[in-house]
Amino acid sequence: MYERSCGAVVFTREEGIIKYVIIRQKRGIWGFPKGHCKKWESQKQTALREVKEEVGLTPAIIDGFREDEMYVTQHGSHLVNKRVTYFLAYYENQPIIMQKDELSRAKLADYDEAMNLLAFDSKKRILNSAEQFIKNLNGLPQQEVHAD
Repeated sequence: MYERSCGAVVFTREEGIIKYVIIRQKRGIWGFPKGHCKKWESQKQTALREVKEEVGLTPAIIDGFREDEMYVTQHGSHLVNKRVTYFLAYYENQPIIMQKDELSRAKLADYDEAMNLLAFDSKKRILNSAEQFIKNLNGLPQQEVHAD
């Protein structure tokens, strides 16, 4: 079996410090908002929808960042090959509203705290890539949604 998901490394700035939205699933694993692609959605649309559903934010996708994560998971008696594509998304002045059905926690964390919370090397690699990408940005996008 094969599953395709998309999500986003979502960040904001608080007092000049970059903070990332980190979520903890009910089973205790920390990561980034993500979810299954629907047939009629683009990958960016999926990522934005999942961010909105899981943490209540409407961020702007920053073009040029895309990281893939591939792993095998188990659903019942079936092994599933899963591919997740992450985009980078920025927001300002919005409260995090956690989806309590799927998540046990959602929080803002600076780079070091986020790295300590993330258990899997693949998630740490993605966060590190996002951090480096942000440092090389010339300004941040206006607060509009790009879902092409």
